[in-house]
Amino acid sequence: TVTEETPTTDGMVDAESATAALQTADGTSVGEAQISTMDGGLNLSLSVTGMPPGNHGVHIHQTGKCDAPDFKSAGGHWNPTDKEHGLANDNGSHMGDFVNLEVAADGTGSLERPIKGATLESGTNALLDRDGAAFIVHAGQDDQITDPSGDSGDRIACGVFEKTAS
Repeated sequence: TVTEETPTTDGMVDAESATAALQTADGTSVGEAQISTMDGGLNLSLSVTGMPPGNHGVHIHQTGKCDAPDFKSAGGHWNPTDKEHGLANDNGSHMGDFVNLEVAADGTGSLERPIKGATLESGTNALLDRDGAAFIVHAGQDDQITDPSGDSGDRIACGVFEKTAS
């Protein structure tokens, strides 16, 4: 059941959210991606530890499955608006596209970004549709334009979004 949303002073709303516990192919926990409802869409908060330093492409993928070792079971990028890949693409981007995650020398990194026009469970732009969604961290940097995945390399961490009450 979806709870009624109540605006707060920071633009966020008290509502249900979804969290993806990120793991590597060997099952090591490396962080968390959290989606929360905000005015006009959703908000992604990502935090990682124990990851290789450098810039990594990060995306929401269309299927809520994270089968090791390659996480290909998560499918392609979440793209309910049928756009092309990349924030620098003139034809628009997938809803699951984000800026690169910068991981420091100590293996930690974080980012926070809005997903305008997205919803958690209802409507045509719902994250948690019948087959769910997953969050993927790639080995390399996303070039923000090459379809379908920004030439960001192998999938090195994955987590399935699970609905949580906030």
